[in-house]
Formats: sequence, C-alpha cells, structure tokens
Amino acid sequence: MTAPVMVLVGPPGAGKSSVGAVLAGRLDVPLHDTDAAVEAAAGRTISDIFVQDGEAAFRALERAEVLRALADEPGVVSLGGGAVMQDEVAAALREGGHRVVFLDVSIADAASRVGFDASRPLLVVNPRAAWTRLMDARRPTYEALATVRVHTGGKSVEQVADEVLAALEVAG
Repeated sequence: MTAPVMVLVGPPGAGKSSVGAVLAGRLDVPLHDTDAAVEAAAGRTISDIFVQDGEAAFRALERAEVLRALADEPGVVSLGGGAVMQDEVAAALREGGHRVVFLDVSIADAASRVGFDASRPLLVVNPRAAWTRLMDARRPTYEALATVRVHTGGKSVEQVADEVLAALEVAG
C-alpha cells in the first residue's frame, strides 16, 4: 500500500491535469488521473458512460478507481471534479492522511481553459449556470477536505505548481 504524494481536487477547468503533470515531473513521480483511468478501463469516454449507462454507473466506476488510487498510487493523483462528493471518497481523503490540494478557479478562467462542450456531460445544458451550480454545491467539500488551496486564475501552470509545492513545503 502506497499513499499518493498529493491529491488534486477542484472543478472542471481548475488545471488538475496540467498542473498535476508539472508537479509529477518536478517531483519525479507518476501522475495518475482517475478520470483517464476510468475511461481506459471502460474503453469509453466519461461522456459516453454518462449517456449510455447514466451518472450512477459512472460514479460507481469513479468511486472504485479513486479508492484504489488513494491506496495504491505513489505519485500525484488527480481526481475528477465530482469525486469528492461521494461519501466514501470524502471519508478516504479525510481519514487517510492525504495531502489534498484544492485548485480553485473562477468561472471565467475555467471557461477560457476548457470551454464548455459535450465532453463535459454535467455542463451540456447552460454550461455557465451548470458550472456555477456545481461549484456552489462542491466548494464547501473542496474547502473542508483541502490541506491547501491554491487559486489558479491568471497564473501559468508553472506558477501554480510553484505555489502548490511552497504551500506543501515539498522540494521540487
């Protein structure tokens, strides 16, 4: 059993994947993106899983992968935006002694980074309003679970990585 160096959480567009890649590179550890792992295991995109099987089916796959990653992945682990809303995931983060980094972002910065399109199934209808609703619902959980919070707006990926490492006092 190997715990991750850190776990990245935050909404779509916060930079979890791109910042995670820089952090993993600087720390010379692997990056494990749980959304990518779910897609690889299912042989389908998350959007396809949502459409074909429903959100509950996706959340079950996500939960299993996140819990496995929290127990077994040695590097930087990036969670999908909604993973923390599952009780088992939140409990594992809280009770596992994980260093959780909340990458916070405004809707303007998130929209400019990812756009809001069909690849984000929870944001398909009225994406800006949907993102705001999701963030309003998720923010208290992100904040409660976070060891540190880093605002990513208006910063380069490298600047965000610098702040994360400084906040966690990790050599990198």
